[in-house]
Amino acid sequence: MQKKISIKDIAAKLEISITTVSFILNGKSKEKGISDALTERVLKYVQETGYRPHHLAQSLRTGRTKIICLLVESIYDPFFSAIAAHFEEIANQYGYKIIYGSTKNEVSKSRELIQLFKDRQVDGFIITPSENVEKDILMLQNENIPRVLVDRYYHTIDTDWVVIDNFQSIYNAVDYFARQDYKQIAFITLESDQTQMLDRLNGYKKAMEKWNCQPLVCKIEYARVEQSGAQAIRDMLMANPGIDALFFATSYLALKGIGVINELGKSVSTDYGVIAFDDHTALNYSGRLSQQ
Repeated sequence: MQKKISIKDIAAKLEISITTVSFILNGKSKEKGISDALTERVLKYVQETGYRPHHLAQSLRTGRTKIICLLVESIYDPFFSAIAAHFEEIANQYGYKIIYGSTKNEVSKSRELIQLFKDRQVDGFIITPSENVEKDILMLQNENIPRVLVDRYYHTIDTDWVVIDNFQSIYNAVDYFARQDYKQIAFITLESDQTQMLDRLNGYKKAMEKWNCQPLVCKIEYARVEQSGAQAIRDMLMANPGIDALFFATSYLALKGIGVINELGKSVSTDYGVIAFDDHTALNYSGRLSQQ
């Protein structure tokens, strides 16, 4: 087996110091006053020999791994996979790589992954936090590990976060429904205390209050959406035959609901006005469906 070439081997072969080779490989030639000729000679030799840096040793020297951890609810969800692709594109522009993890919205899974990647000394975290992991986010903050929360946040933690205006988005959409003369507008959401879901629910209630309409809310436990989500929506529609519009708080709830509407022999726009929060490519084939 051919021995893997090291930075020490390069320095010995070219009869220069290891430090000089290190400066050149880290793009600091001009900063350190190293000539263009020597820089070119080192880079040419590196290319010829196929040298690859030892990333662990390199991270120990620099204190950086050039890796960012992205933790989301589910990397398979079209919403999260889409933003992950954008994060990766931007990270690559700065020489960083992204590693992914899905928390399944579970506290134990979230904590396990945060600790795992912290131990791997990633340079930072981008997290869509599940409920009850405030202590873990505070741990990262107390250890000065860069972190940004995405899609949701904690009121009790002063850290950077990126979210949309969930309250106003839902309010505007329900207001649009009401202006189209829909009166019995049902809201299908998750049983959740996460900020984004609470803001969506409050936006719905505020708009319904404006139009003097009675709120009708169906809450489904996240862990049971696949097993019983469709049945919960079906039960709500059967118990409330006057419903003329449905607002789904997430795209995957909308897909469940559209399936139920079809099973009942009804249709989107003809029998129900339908708006879905988030986006999903499958919704493009679901009739005249508005996506907020």
